[in-house]
Amino acid sequence: MSITADTRRAAKEGGETRPKRCRRRWPSWTLVTFLALWAVIRVGGLEQGSFLTQLMTLTPLAVVLSALTALLLVFRNRPAACVALAACVAFTATVAPRAFGGPAAAPEGSPLRVLTVNLFGRADAASVVDLVRRYDPDVFSALELTPRAVTALDAAGLDTLMPHRVLEADFGATGSGLFAKHPLTALDGLFTPIGHNMPAATISLPGGPAAQIVAVHPNPPLGRMTAEWYAALDAFPPASDEVVRVLAGDFNASLDHRALRDLLDRGYHDAAERAGKGLVPTWPNGRWMPPLITIDHILTDRRAGVARVEILDVPRTDHRGVFAELRLPARP
Repeated sequence: MSITADTRRAAKEGGETRPKRCRRRWPSWTLVTFLALWAVIRVGGLEQGSFLTQLMTLTPLAVVLSALTALLLVFRNRPAACVALAACVAFTATVAPRAFGGPAAAPEGSPLRVLTVNLFGRADAASVVDLVRRYDPDVFSALELTPRAVTALDAAGLDTLMPHRVLEADFGATGSGLFAKHPLTALDGLFTPIGHNMPAATISLPGGPAAQIVAVHPNPPLGRMTAEWYAALDAFPPASDEVVRVLAGDFNASLDHRALRDLLDRGYHDAAERAGKGLVPTWPNGRWMPPLITIDHILTDRRAGVARVEILDVPRTDHRGVFAELRLPARP
């Protein structure tokens, strides 16, 4: 009787232990499965819909999350730890190249200095103009540009520094504009803007080739606007064999979005990535949390070199600015 009772007791205890282990392990497998699916979607460019499109923006953070998950599970659930490690390797392979940069700019190329800032309708005008004085851009792409912001910028001295302009200022987030040191000629019909105002212009550089620049600001991929966001990125003009083309602004997209990578495949490279600063986040800035995602970019023709890129803090706006010194080829 005692042997039978002990056997039943052991069987009962064993039966209770296995479900408890399963209950302890299912949160681990839930997280690991989520990371694995995220990695597959990112590597395959399979994101669709608002949630997955926004999730891709956080891919650089997934490197840290998957690495920590693998470390925490290595002694508790090794199969799950291996899956988390595989996801970490996949995430790292997609984002690490942005920290190392690409080929150096050709020193003989004509310089084109570009600044872009999403002003958020209320950026500190004096600070913006100080950046213009310090970095001496040839052209400044301003997003969320209101009529009041134009007045404030000119009162701070921008009208003297950059007297040439193609502006489509408006109230709220819709307005955008291009300011320049050198003559600008508005480009009508270059592409069909979808979302906010996105003026385009040709800038005539003294002693160098002309270049085309677009102030970029599509709506974010939130809810019903997601399809519009995809359409906006698809509508941007490809690089041209006849002229160097630059797209500068708030793309509401990161290099982890298939739609932005598809745009790059049409003849562009990202200046910050080429300079090894493609992982520096630009939004949100000036809040209780540090910037997390990189959605402000300067894209330029692949034939152009990138000599320098700076990511800049701007008071009273939730975006960081991006400055790039490009080197244009003598002939397109």
